[in-house]
Amino acid sequence: MAACGDDDEPADADPNESADDADDAALLIATTVAPITSIASNIIGARAEIVGIVPEGTNSHTFEPQPSVAELLSDADVIFINGLVLEEPTKELALANMADGARLVELGDETIDPDEYKYDFSFPEDEGKPNPHLWTDPSLALAYAEIVRETMSDVDPDGAADYSANYDEFTECVSELDEAMQAAFATIPPENKLLLTYHDAYAYFAENYGFEVIGAIQPADFGDPSPQEVADLIDQIEAEGVPAIFGSEVFPSPVLDQIAAETGGTYVDTLRDDDLPGAPGDADHSWVGLMKSNYITMTSALGGEPTALMEFEVCGVGTDDADYPQ
Repeated sequence: MAACGDDDEPADADPNESADDADDAALLIATTVAPITSIASNIIGARAEIVGIVPEGTNSHTFEPQPSVAELLSDADVIFINGLVLEEPTKELALANMADGARLVELGDETIDPDEYKYDFSFPEDEGKPNPHLWTDPSLALAYAEIVRETMSDVDPDGAADYSANYDEFTECVSELDEAMQAAFATIPPENKLLLTYHDAYAYFAENYGFEVIGAIQPADFGDPSPQEVADLIDQIEAEGVPAIFGSEVFPSPVLDQIAAETGGTYVDTLRDDDLPGAPGDADHSWVGLMKSNYITMTSALGGEPTALMEFEVCGVGTDDADYPQ
């Protein structure tokens, strides 16, 4: 962990200063779900210590942080959360423990306006909880990165040039990913660009890339749908000719097996909402790796050819040394 500042030691530096003292001077950044941790790491690089809070593979909607997380939050200089009512227990713990001058940044709330919120079966409008999964759309993930850049440049003005350069490099990476996605999606028969998922994490993505979300199986209480709701979905799948039903690694559901069996559709249960591929330190363990993996899966299952995405090389900015809880 490098402390903030220039690499050259100032003339009046104490040569006997301990490594612990240097670490104490470094910025500490807390993040919530792994995609946000990855995006933040691309922009912040080695100028701060980045520590994630929500373990990968956890239901982030219902995650309750351990009391020990309060210490991390009390030490953090900046806390980046998704917002849009995704991590309320973590937000409440942060507000109760943040140090004076620390910042809590709700990325989703700063990225879209209320008139852009999306509501659906899993996120009904009458409950006031919009769909929070903006990061599955690269353009919105890039907006997250811009907010990280602006926040960190304000908190750490000496690093503004670094944050700007990292953002520019990340932008190029996201642009390459978008081009590969567009090329792969163009091979999907138009009538197949229908999404029926268990947990609706793709509402914003679908609008920007020409897909139609025809249903989400998981109710707002994160339980299983009622028998009548399942019957209605089966009728809809058969009427619209949905070629594939997408499950989630985070939300296993035997209901999907039943629906797939009764409709003859392909059941794919490997989409990841916020669980990055591989393990921390692996090249694919990143937001970019997550997007590549999910959209290869989606393209193949919907009858397209994912070659462009398969040939796309996962990119990023520098080495990701963030702490990802498992």
